[in-house]
Amino acid sequence: MIARIWRATASHANASAYHRHFAGKVVRHLEGIAGYEGASLLQREVDGGVEFLAVTLWNSVDSIRAFAGVDPAVAVVDPEAQAVLTTFDRTVHNYEVVFTDDRSHGDGHHP
Repeated sequence: MIARIWRATASHANASAYHRHFAGKVVRHLEGIAGYEGASLLQREVDGGVEFLAVTLWNSVDSIRAFAGVDPAVAVVDPEAQAVLTTFDRTVHNYEVVFTDDRSHGDGHHP
């Protein structure tokens, strides 16, 4: 599994708009792509705003390419998101998941 990690910031006034955009538009789009395994949006307070860390999970780099194009390190940030963000990374980091202890699904024991 591959974790795709991307960072952005928004003003306090626009933070909820980005949260709604991610949950309502981005995730809905990703759900239609073969190999998409889930997403989390993390946030924290930073000077002057809110920082977001988006983590999406994929079963392979090829499935990421179906979303991002030929270069899986290029960020996909649509104009609606750009309009409410103050900064955003133009690239993403893709990490191979080598261990997880996700207890939110079932009994916490995974093969």
